[in-house]
Amino acid sequence: MLEQASILTTRHITNQALSLTSALALSRLNEEGPIRLTTLAAAEGIAQPSMTQLIQCLERQGLATRINDPEDGRVALVNITNAGRAVMDDRRRDRRDRLAELLKGVSPEDEAALTLAANVALPIIRRLVHDATTPACSETAKTA
Repeated sequence: MLEQASILTTRHITNQALSLTSALALSRLNEEGPIRLTTLAAAEGIAQPSMTQLIQCLERQGLATRINDPEDGRVALVNITNAGRAVMDDRRRDRRDRLAELLKGVSPEDEAALTLAANVALPIIRRLVHDATTPACSETAKTA
């Protein structure tokens, strides 16, 4: 079920103008604020040289920027720009609009079933995402 939902989202709902990797990096920058490139690469599971190339590309597009670390002037932090936030907002709006368009063809019974399933699954999915992004918590949960 989750695999099919992922396919629907990535192939049929999401605007492909921005790569999934770029969108994930921008999303993390938007959520977490300025972070070191090495931290971003590790969080996204990408080799540092690949993340460096990705950030350079995003910088050329005006979607990301590097700023000096206020705690260590020798270090640069990567941050999302206002243009990057606008692109992410547009992607979210486009996904919602596309999903709404697809749902127009769904029967009222199927829509009710999807709503119920979402209400049941969403808290579980959020917990799984939290556990996956918080290694200490997931290790504690495994041993409990």
